[in-house]
Amino acid sequence: MQIRVLGSAAGGGFPQWNCNCRNCDGFRKRSLKARARTQSSIAISEDGEHWILCNVSPDIRAQLASFSAMQPNRTLRDTGINAVVLFDSQLDHTTGLLMLREGMPLDIWCTAQVHEDLSTGFPLFNMLRHWNGGPRWNEIKAGPDTFFSIPCAPSLRLTAIPLISNAPPYSPRRHKTHPGDNIGLFIEDTGSGETLFYAPGLGQPDDNILEWMGRAGTLMVDGTVWHDDEMLRCEVGTRTGQEMGHLAQSGPGGMIEVLDGLSARRKILIHINNTNPILNEASPERAVLESHGIEVAYDGMHLDLAGQS
Repeated sequence: MQIRVLGSAAGGGFPQWNCNCRNCDGFRKRSLKARARTQSSIAISEDGEHWILCNVSPDIRAQLASFSAMQPNRTLRDTGINAVVLFDSQLDHTTGLLMLREGMPLDIWCTAQVHEDLSTGFPLFNMLRHWNGGPRWNEIKAGPDTFFSIPCAPSLRLTAIPLISNAPPYSPRRHKTHPGDNIGLFIEDTGSGETLFYAPGLGQPDDNILEWMGRAGTLMVDGTVWHDDEMLRCEVGTRTGQEMGHLAQSGPGGMIEVLDGLSARRKILIHINNTNPILNEASPERAVLESHGIEVAYDGMHLDLAGQS
């Protein structure tokens, strides 16, 4: 199984276009040791040729251009994208479908709740029907006994794990979380035996989620904020990490403590908000992560789980 990090930032990317927080301002002034990042998405593949997108950010066009495998150039019109899995119906993870309209029809896998949101409150599915019929919806049923596979990667066994997080503002389930509004994905390569748990949004890891995380050889999970009240500290917002559906890294019960209790070989944070001090590679917070064996994803990061590179 191969994994490509197409984007590693939270909504707005880094630096965020309208933000002058310490990180964004420091990056522009070149006083911060950091990498620019686009909004989070990964691609997974069984063979390195046929790829499944896990979420489609608004930055998808630039992300595809930066990864040559996405244009294999086998025919006059071609792409390495064979399917898309949507983890939720948030703008950050779905708006990029509009940029893929020329490639419709395209197989989209998501839960019934996500499909409902993208057919009503934010009707992407309806709009895209004007391009060769639009997306072909394949329903994901979230739960431990409902694994599925996608034809382009038959040896990858995927299980959708319901997450405790929040639905977007245009969802009727906003602040009334329902299983299926947000999922994580446990992926097992039945050929190599390698496993990945991917959850860019993870607010409250309950016992069920922790059990699945404990099974994974590689973890790629929510790294949005360092402090739960980070947006308030930086004076750029009013909501806490928990209110946005994200578990902070620091403090009792934070992501660092959670990851310390798990035996995965690699522990990687993704979906990093522009305010998070771990973006500064010279920061004390980044040093804390390194001391715990926790990595920070970056755009272009590539993992070959069979070779563990």
